[in-house]
Amino acid sequence: IILSKQRKPKISASRKLMLKSLMVAKAKEELEQEILVKEEEKHRYLAERAPPLNTSGLSLGQLQDLCRELHAKIDVVDEERYDIEAKVMLNTREIKDLNIKVLDLRGKFKRPNLRRVRVSADAILRSLLGSKHKVSMDLRANLKSVKKEDTEKKRPVEDSDWRKNVEAMSGMEGRKKMFDAAKGSAQ
Repeated sequence: IILSKQRKPKISASRKLMLKSLMVAKAKEELEQEILVKEEEKHRYLAERAPPLNTSGLSLGQLQDLCRELHAKIDVVDEERYDIEAKVMLNTREIKDLNIKVLDLRGKFKRPNLRRVRVSADAILRSLLGSKHKVSMDLRANLKSVKKEDTEKKRPVEDSDWRKNVEAMSGMEGRKKMFDAAKGSAQ
């Protein structure tokens, strides 16, 4: 018995784009709702912690007592803020240390940005082969050597005395000889 698997139809590009835009719109709405909820919580907290002051109809002594109470509350809040900041700093330092330990355990270190450095070929070879080997790049060492005798043999014999050759080739007679020689070698 052969079971045929039915493939799920792929989503078209326009459908994907529409779904993506719907997801973004939904996320935007949720973000706005979250911001409103936070604002409401903030107002509720401030109303609970700091009720509105009623200073009308208070005498000078009562106003001074109210100021002392407010200063005491401010001192308490500042102490709490300082303690919380100290805890946050301690936690961030601890997180940083733990991240460094994790990187050490993994063996991955942050690589510094490298700069281009001009180094001669001799210095590169010296660093590769070690300082014991004295390396000098002789670029002519690998060139093919050509013997002078080979080039002298290829020259025709009539070129040996150049003065005779110049006199023979001068004028129209010489041009005719060169033309005939070229014509004869081509055939």
